Amino acid sequence: MLHGLPPILDADVRTLILGSFPSPASLAAAQYYAHRQNQFWRLLAALLGEPLPELDYADRQRRLLKNGIGVWDVYRQCLRQGALDAAIQSPVLNDFSRLRSEVPALLRVCFNGQTAGRSAGWFQQHGYETRILPSTSPAYTLAFERKLAAWRAALPGDQGP
Repeated sequence: MLHGLPPILDADVRTLILGSFPSPASLAAAQYYAHRQNQFWRLLAALLGEPLPELDYADRQRRLLKNGIGVWDVYRQCLRQGALDAAIQSPVLNDFSRLRSEVPALLRVCFNGQTAGRSAGWFQQHGYETRILPSTSPAYTLAFERKLAAWRAALPGDQGP
């Protein structure tokens, strides 16, 4: 059984980005979106005007939080061979029940891809705005500019302090 990563969260997060489960590269590095071809950090850099790909991981986390953005995954653990979401088996959800008390500023949950987006209903039922976004994975071959446009539409300019 593979185990995921701890969330990047604090009480001031207004937007939470949920992936499905970390890739083997991310698990090995103990960092979200560590695969060099994943476009997550590049996309967020363009949206926030922050040099995220150039920073070390601790600084990336600080910059996201400074901008009111948190990162976590839908699944806490699962079985999986390789990196594809389609290969996820026996997934166990993270415990999102404590979000309301621990992240009181949270307004919206954005899902990084369709697999993560399958959990949108739970968040909608709990009063969160939800958006399912194009995956930043290199396996999802939509052009970067089209991914960026969709992400920009979902992450309004109210992220800063």
